[in-house]
Order: sequence, then structure tokens, then C-alpha cells
Amino acid sequence: MADPARARKVADRIKSLVAEYLEFRLKDERVGFVTVTDVRVTGDLQQASVFYTVFGDDDERAGTAAALEDNKGRIRSAVGKGLGIRLTPTLEFIPDAIPEGAATIEQALRDARERDAELARSASDATYAGEADPYRKPGEEPPAGTP
Repeated sequence: MADPARARKVADRIKSLVAEYLEFRLKDERVGFVTVTDVRVTGDLQQASVFYTVFGDDDERAGTAAALEDNKGRIRSAVGKGLGIRLTPTLEFIPDAIPEGAATIEQALRDARERDAELARSASDATYAGEADPYRKPGEEPPAGTP
């Protein structure tokens, strides 16, 4: 079993090799504007999960996923040549959920801004239940009926 530092280095190298292969060497018209976002390697360096995003609509994402699956062997061969380790890890391409996560976060922030604005509107019309400053100041006489 490899140590985590070595696994991270191998993952970083796989990330750069896959990105380079997709940009310069893969000649498939189905591949859209792909960004390799992360690579995770198992502790024994046998399997690598490659996370990617595709800029475009659902058809472009589906076409890119099919192209990556069809060219998985060629990409793995290029990674094996570039890594220079005894066993080349198997590659698994996983679409990254960054765009969906970002949209969810944006919606949550938008909702929070609306609630804050509503709270500010209701606070501007609010009045105090008692006095505006309920605390005693030094040198003031206490009100009648208080100990």
C-alpha cells in the first residue's frame, strides 16, 4: 500500500496527463470543452477516479461522457507511459457535480439575501416594547417602586 503522499503525487500527475491528452491528442468531435477538476487514487494505486466538467448543454455532456468511455483505453495507455510506474491504474471518468452544487449555493445565497431584506424592512417599523434604553446609568435615580 502506498503512502498518502505518494498517492496524491500520482493523482496530480494523472490529472495533468489526462488533461494534456484530452487537449492535444484526443481527436474526437464529441469531446466538448472539458476540464479535469480532480483525480483520486486508491491507496494501492490500482484505480483512479477522474472527475471532470463539461461546459455546454446536456447533449454536449452526454457526448463527452460517451467519447471518454470509448477512448478510456487510449487515455490509460498514455497515462501509463507518462507515469512510469509498474502498474497503470484503471481509469473511471465521473462527471463532477460542481455546476449543480454552485447553482444550489447561489440559490441559498439569494434566499438568504431576500430574508435579510425582509427582516430589515420589518425591523425599520419596529418599536421598543419598553424603554429604548432599559439599563440604569450611574448617577440616575431608580424609578419609583424598584428596590
